[in-house]
Amino acid sequence: MSDLERITARRSELDALAEELVKQLQEVQAEREELLVAERVLNRLAEQDRADTEAAGAAPRKAQVAGRAVLLIPHRGESGDEAALPADYRRILAIVRAAGGAVQVKAVGEELGLEVGVRGKLEPLRAKMTKLADRGWLHKRSDGKFTARL
Repeated sequence: MSDLERITARRSELDALAEELVKQLQEVQAEREELLVAERVLNRLAEQDRADTEAAGAAPRKAQVAGRAVLLIPHRGESGDEAALPADYRRILAIVRAAGGAVQVKAVGEELGLEVGVRGKLEPLRAKMTKLADRGWLHKRSDGKFTARL
């Protein structure tokens, strides 16, 4: 193999390596941008959580996450003050309590006057009930039904 052939072969290897490195660099930059966005969201949520802790007992407020308004639902405290919940969440809680036992999302939807025949109409309600369960206001059973916490 002549010197020229070795140089050409090595240049070809280096070109292929350079292309691979450019691709990896683009992937790394994309992931770094995603992490930066996630970090910003977490910082905003942490700031809002600190503000909520400082203003305990205040009515929930809307917060900005990624330029979009979101409603903060507080965790259930020792006192269990429902006044801290928005009106629609208080109504859901009242319906579940009035049921006296485990209740399906569909039954709550019927009480609220939603179109229960269309599954997509119940998903926002299911999300609200799950959020109430996550924050300690309701209990979500393994069969998907909800009960009120005492």
